[in-house]
Amino acid sequence: MTRRQWMDGRNGLDELLQATPLLWRGRRPRTAEGTAIPTGFPELDRALPEGGWPFPALMEVSVPAWGIGELRLLLPAMRYVQGSGKHLAWIAPPHLPYAPALADAGIDLGRLLLLDGLSNDKDIWWSAEKLLRSTACGMVLAWPRKSSSFPVLRRLQLAATEGRCLGALLSPDPPVGTPAALRLRLEPGEQGLWVHILKARGIPLANAVLLGASRHGAASGMSSRPDVQHRQAKSVLAG
Repeated sequence: MTRRQWMDGRNGLDELLQATPLLWRGRRPRTAEGTAIPTGFPELDRALPEGGWPFPALMEVSVPAWGIGELRLLLPAMRYVQGSGKHLAWIAPPHLPYAPALADAGIDLGRLLLLDGLSNDKDIWWSAEKLLRSTACGMVLAWPRKSSSFPVLRRLQLAATEGRCLGALLSPDPPVGTPAALRLRLEPGEQGLWVHILKARGIPLANAVLLGASRHGAASGMSSRPDVQHRQAKSVLAG
């Protein structure tokens, strides 16, 4: 093999790797401009292999108890996708969102779609797949009642890629074998919120990152109060 043939083959392999974001490479990936969404926390961006939340992709977040800071963690990404002109969708949150708190946190309520009252995980997964693939949403958050099966997660990962969307599944169950691009486990601590990186596309620079308590206050944007304003995402689900 000549040097020219070797270089042609290497260039072809590089092009294939760049065109196949689902391929997991055992090193820190060299991502293209704009393929990661900033987390809003520089220390976490530095630890994640892609320099932020992988995009487009699906990630799983294990939350041992609601209200420990999971929404604060994702708020910067929510604002980011809304700033790009896309909608934000919440599917079956454990409590209805409290509109004034979300507005104070910089969320555009006019671009927030909420599906609540879903009776089972099958409906949650179906809705998530439709919204992820719709191209209308830049970020979809879903709260399934139990861990999703591998085939379901595979469909959601593919839907997120096809729809150019960031999907986040929040569950009290720790994620296990999954095709999701990123798996996290959250743990409250005396000094803030620990974010444990269980799986990533590439090698994280740290297995866990502590986000200071001052940046994760008590306000969660969730409320069980009955005067919550919310919207149904019928227009996006149609077709």
